[in-house]
Amino acid sequence: MDTNTAVMVRDLCKGYPGVTAVDGIDLDIARGEVFALLGPNGAGKTTTVEILEGFRQRDRGTVAVLGHDPAHGGRAWRARIGMVLQLASTSPELTVLEMVRHFASFYPRPRGAEEAIELVGLTDKARSRIASLSGGQTRRLDVALGIVGRPELVFLDEPTTGFDPQARRQFWELIRGLRTDGTTILLTTHYLDEAEALADRIGVIAAGRIVASDEPGSLGGRATADAHVSWDEPDGPGQPPGRTTVQTPNPTQLVAELAARFSGEIPGLTVTRPLLEDIYLDLITEAGHDREP
Repeated sequence: MDTNTAVMVRDLCKGYPGVTAVDGIDLDIARGEVFALLGPNGAGKTTTVEILEGFRQRDRGTVAVLGHDPAHGGRAWRARIGMVLQLASTSPELTVLEMVRHFASFYPRPRGAEEAIELVGLTDKARSRIASLSGGQTRRLDVALGIVGRPELVFLDEPTTGFDPQARRQFWELIRGLRTDGTTILLTTHYLDEAEALADRIGVIAAGRIVASDEPGSLGGRATADAHVSWDEPDGPGQPPGRTTVQTPNPTQLVAELAARFSGEIPGLTVTRPLLEDIYLDLITEAGHDREP
C-alpha cells in the first residue's frame, strides 16, 4: 500500500440474504484528502463505511485503512481513526466537558477537552448536562468525541444532520481546519452543497458500485457538459418576446453572437453548467438504482 494512501479498496463485496449490498468496489483515498461518498439509501454506502471502520466483515476483496486490514485492526490502529457516532445521548447525566474528558482518556495523545469543545462551537455549553442540549448541539458533541483523539482519519457520517445553517457553516470551517492539519476525512452526506463545498473528490455509489469518482467540478463530465445560455428577448419584428434558453457546447461563441446582435449588453443573460444535483441524479438513474431505503 502506498504510504500516501489512507484507504485502499479492491473488489470489495458484501451480500445479505437476497441482496448484494456491495458489488465489487474499488476505491482509493489519499492522505489528507476530504472524500465525500454520496449515494441514495440502500446503495451500499453504510455497509462500505462500516467495513472500512472494522465494524462489519466483508465477503471478498482487499481493504487497507492506514496500512492495516480493518477486519483485524487492534487497539493501536483504532486510536488512529475517529468516528462520529451517536454516543452523546448515552450519558445524559454527564456534562459536555465530563463526556469529552472521559473519551480523551482513551487515546494516547488526545486534544485538550476544552479545545475539542471549542472546535465544535460548544464552549458556552461545556458545563451543561447533555440532557439539556438541543439535537444539533448533541450532534456537535458527537463530533467532538470523534476528533478528540487527534485521529489521522475521520469517518463523518451525516455529521450536520440537525444543524441550522449557521452551525453548518461553522462545522464546514472545522472540517477545513482538520484538512489543513493533514487529517484524512471520509464524509457521507445527503447535502450536495456540503459535499461540493468540502470535498476534494466525490464518489457516487449506486446499486453497490462506485459509478463515478472525481473532483466536484468534473464529476460525471460536469466540466465539459453543455451549458445553458438564457436571455430575455425584447419585443421586435419577427422575434416573440420572452425568456429564451439554448443548450450549447460553445457558450462563449453564442454569447459573442448575442452581444453583436444586441450591440452590447445582453438583457437577463445567464450561463450555467449542470448543478452537482443534476449530475448526481443522472448517475444514480443510469446505474438503475431502484432499492428501497
